[in-house]
Amino acid sequence: MIPINKPSMDEAEAQAVLEVMRKGPVTNALGAGPKVLEFEKMFAEFAGVKHAVAVNTGTAALHAAVMAVSVGRDDEVIVPSFTFVATAEAVALAGAKPVFTDIDPETYTLSPAAVKKAITKKTKAILPVDLYGFSADMKPLREIAAKHGLGLVEDAAQAHGATYAGKPAGCFSDAACWSLYASKNMMTGEGGVVTTNDDQINEKLRMIRTHGEKAKYASEMLGSNYRMPELEAAIGVVQMKKLPSFVAKRRQNAQQLTKILSKSKKLILPYESKSCQHSWYLYTARLKDATEAQRNKLLETLKAKGIGAEAYYVNPINTMPFYRDNYGAKALPETEKAAKQVFSLPVHPGVTEEEIKFIGETVLSLL
Repeated sequence: MIPINKPSMDEAEAQAVLEVMRKGPVTNALGAGPKVLEFEKMFAEFAGVKHAVAVNTGTAALHAAVMAVSVGRDDEVIVPSFTFVATAEAVALAGAKPVFTDIDPETYTLSPAAVKKAITKKTKAILPVDLYGFSADMKPLREIAAKHGLGLVEDAAQAHGATYAGKPAGCFSDAACWSLYASKNMMTGEGGVVTTNDDQINEKLRMIRTHGEKAKYASEMLGSNYRMPELEAAIGVVQMKKLPSFVAKRRQNAQQLTKILSKSKKLILPYESKSCQHSWYLYTARLKDATEAQRNKLLETLKAKGIGAEAYYVNPINTMPFYRDNYGAKALPETEKAAKQVFSLPVHPGVTEEEIKFIGETVLSLL
């Protein structure tokens, strides 16, 4: 089976972990051990920002960032429903209400036009998602946020290596949240990062990740234990050095797959432009005018042939019991349609040129 995603690592990561285990420290009480600091510096440079704050999961990154822009009880935060549940979960954990809003059908990211209609007196922030590794349309979202005095937190969990308007993803938000889960373009096993150019947000994030403390046993605000261990950071330092080659290989595989699949008129292939480049975390195509059953049948057959194709976000968050029961049912036509028609194919660095050809030709033959 060609898996949909697979971590890329070798002896370098193993040696980095062993070095920390032998020499220490394995963690730091304030989350700022030497490997964490080294990793944060590398990630900030990669993301083109002043600050990177390492945490222990991508969900922790989201929750900390939402808190850092002062979202609290009874506030509203505009979010897409077509994403992983952690996006809305972070809002709920902060005591706020996720306001589910529809997507652009071409990019699958939060629709600025829909966002404008969703703003109320209680709106505190906007939380777009760079879905599948393609940036949300951040310039109009930035303008909306500025006009209404709202925080703008970007879920960039899948966007390592993506660009928007010629800049790295995350540059147009108050804070961008990255996941380092094992399937991502780079990984630390678990782990996350928040990037920001705002000194005040940076200071808040560093307190939030370690129980609200600036100094040990001196909590100044509400926080949690979101520290990244030195072992994870050691892996991250090695993976950062490899990330450009990982993204280049994903791009090469995606371009090859697009060349093959463009022969079919039954598919809508991933959108990309010269100024907005994909990270190719997932290669997501869409079966035109298909029913959910037809899409699912295609996936079943691809898997039977050894291709780990998947359909992500088939249950939009607003339809999940907790969110439906607590925040109310809502019609999101573009979200619902996409959830029934999209499917993702493997393009990670472990997929060979021959395997890409096999994947593409198999899809064409089934169509």
